[in-house]
Amino acid sequence: MMPPDEQGNPPNGPREPRSDRWSDLDRPPLNAAALRRALVREGGLWSGVEVVQRTGSTNTDLVALAAAGKAAEGTVLVAEEQNAGRGRLDRSWTAPARSGLFFSVLLRPAEVPIARWGWLPLLTGVAVATGLARAAGVNTALKWPNDLLVTVGDEERKAGGILAERAGEDAVVIGIGLNVTLREDELPVPTAASLALAGARTTDRDTLLRAVLRSLEDWYGRWRAAGGDPAASGLQDTYAAGCATLGRLVRAELPGDRSITGEAVAIDGDGRLVLATEEGVQEPVGAGDIVHLRPA
Repeated sequence: MMPPDEQGNPPNGPREPRSDRWSDLDRPPLNAAALRRALVREGGLWSGVEVVQRTGSTNTDLVALAAAGKAAEGTVLVAEEQNAGRGRLDRSWTAPARSGLFFSVLLRPAEVPIARWGWLPLLTGVAVATGLARAAGVNTALKWPNDLLVTVGDEERKAGGILAERAGEDAVVIGIGLNVTLREDELPVPTAASLALAGARTTDRDTLLRAVLRSLEDWYGRWRAAGGDPAASGLQDTYAAGCATLGRLVRAELPGDRSITGEAVAIDGDGRLVLATEEGVQEPVGAGDIVHLRPA
């Protein structure tokens, strides 16, 4: 009689599902050591890359580390799985383990006036879109202020999002969630998507993470060198060129149960979305949910 295998399954009996890190070979784990070798270098932005198997929220963890003085600028915290991931307005963000990229970075833009820090989520969107175009051949559009859109068939769908949080007086934590290999039957809502569904030429998460972080280092360096000036750094024009919201009829759902409907005509120097209303008024929107409306 043959003995049980190393998982304790009888040789010819029912097999218990494996729950170790290799249980889904279509979704291999990230290689933390290789990521550190590729990204952490003398004079570069990234000072450390840590990969954890599971956590509630990488943003929450990194904000706490920064507040305790235990994280330097350029710290990158990646989770293979998040069970309390957050988007804007404290919305939840969940996905199967190793099906996406869920990570946060710590930035300390001391050279930039705080009034310009509001550009950081938009800068991150440009960096992610640029990195994905290079590495995966995916055309990623930006929905103001923080959504990453891809096209599946002829439909725009959300594949990722960005969340920026202050970490004390001198730091910002930027969280990025990106669906990579989610299948249609795994999507949380029909309007969601993944890079795989959008036809990405690679879904290797190590490759994608390196590309996104290198792009973010490049754009952050340009913006910081320009003192946070979005025009001088090229950020304002580049964001506008990739923004799927501009030129659309939209509804801005604002705090206090107010809403404004109008055509999105510009991104102003403060990173606000400018709406042209039917009354002929141009109104900047600095915070709120944006709903893309079908043309009348």
